Amino acid sequence: MNITFSKPSYPSTGGLIALTAESSGLMPSAAKLDRKMRGSLKRAMNAEGFTGKRGQFLVVLAPTGLRADRVVLVGIGKAETFDSSAAEKLGGRVVGQLKSMGVSHAALITDPISASPLETSSIAAHLACGASLRSYLFGRYKTKRPKVPKIRLRKLTIMTSNPSKARSEYRPLAGIVKGVFFTRDLVSEPANVLFPVELAERAKTLKDDGVKVEVLTATKMRELGMGALLGVAQGSAREPRMVVMQWNGAPDQADQTPVAFVGKGVTFDTGGISIKPSSGMEDMKWDMGGAGVVIGLMRALAQRKAKTNSVGVVGLVENMPSGSAQRPGDIVTSMSGQTIEVLNTDAEGRLVLADALWYTHNRFKPRFIVDLATLTGAIIVSLGTERAGLFCNNKELSQQLMAAGDTVGEKLWPMPIDDAYDTDIDCDIADMKNIGSGRGAGSVTAAKFLQRFVNRTPWAHLDIAGVTWSKKELTLVPKGGTGFGVRLLDRLVAENYETP
Repeated sequence: MNITFSKPSYPSTGGLIALTAESSGLMPSAAKLDRKMRGSLKRAMNAEGFTGKRGQFLVVLAPTGLRADRVVLVGIGKAETFDSSAAEKLGGRVVGQLKSMGVSHAALITDPISASPLETSSIAAHLACGASLRSYLFGRYKTKRPKVPKIRLRKLTIMTSNPSKARSEYRPLAGIVKGVFFTRDLVSEPANVLFPVELAERAKTLKDDGVKVEVLTATKMRELGMGALLGVAQGSAREPRMVVMQWNGAPDQADQTPVAFVGKGVTFDTGGISIKPSSGMEDMKWDMGGAGVVIGLMRALAQRKAKTNSVGVVGLVENMPSGSAQRPGDIVTSMSGQTIEVLNTDAEGRLVLADALWYTHNRFKPRFIVDLATLTGAIIVSLGTERAGLFCNNKELSQQLMAAGDTVGEKLWPMPIDDAYDTDIDCDIADMKNIGSGRGAGSVTAAKFLQRFVNRTPWAHLDIAGVTWSKKELTLVPKGGTGFGVRLLDRLVAENYETP
């Protein structure tokens, strides 16, 4: 969908959208529209009980006095609560409504909202951001056109008094959207197309954005002693990779300790020898969701020229059963030198992350590490699909992540990481085992496993198993890959770790 900005005008075709706050009467643009429509807008409002509540829509077809096909009045809720997040969600709802009506192009008029913390140009920019996020479509493998073709929303014009300023404010937001879309593309690809080597190749396109990209082969990882990651990969005909991405956006502070993000990149997870049930196994194409978020985040930071030094590391493997596959009971030696008894080959993500975390901690000595992984089904039992689980060894980092998630609507929930859970992964014949002793607290024991590979570095683990893929349309997310985490971590960096 193409998004443009312009001065207010009345379009000759398509839809015309105006905003109205709850219980405060028509905004100036809507009031002007009503006069042009000879009072029919207010009559329609009274007939439908439209009061401007958040999420309310009123559609007037073939409006009197206008050449537009329809006028859509949208409620923004209480004006004083209309912040950047509310504006983005409104933009998403508008696109959802327009798509359901089969509109190919529309124009949206913005007004100053005196009670809102946002200027009009910012309102326009964040509306555009939300609209863009909702407009995403992954249709790469559709070859047949439907007999009755659907009309696609192709263009949305945001009309505002200062389109140049709105365009300027939208530019960095558009960069974040590009990062989200990159993540959604990666997560949506089938595993026969997106295997470790191919995912590494796609990550290398970040060089065009100014990101430094290194790719470690299996030979190099073997030299480094990454026995945990390589153990997962050994059952697949697909070669593993590790990708190291560096965005140095604070060149005047070249010695600045970077912030670091690590992602689990299992491009397909059969469970290995501990094979999964066949039902739903196709979803395991997005078991690389954590790596997808880290790659998309690095694109977002580079696109908006973030003034920070950031590192992204992703471990890429395919977990397959074969004659060469890792067996339950095998013992592997991680890069850290710690040994692991592999009791369940379907608890493979933590083995990949063990070496990726240690490599990141050891090489870059970052200010903090945040890892993301579709790690456990247990987190879905705990939190469903509304929030990701947050495990953290640092109070300040935990609070920053929670605040960033609340701001952008990618919400987290703090989970326990007490030392009492640690003994559950102690092992009789190795330093640790890769699963706990029973069925309880599976997401917690997985996090405790990861914690053994970061030493004292401030660290957070986001278990995103429940939020990486959506089976229904959401305000800012169509069905499919969500890109959950890109906007959250970009906000974390923007609010706390960028130079002035």
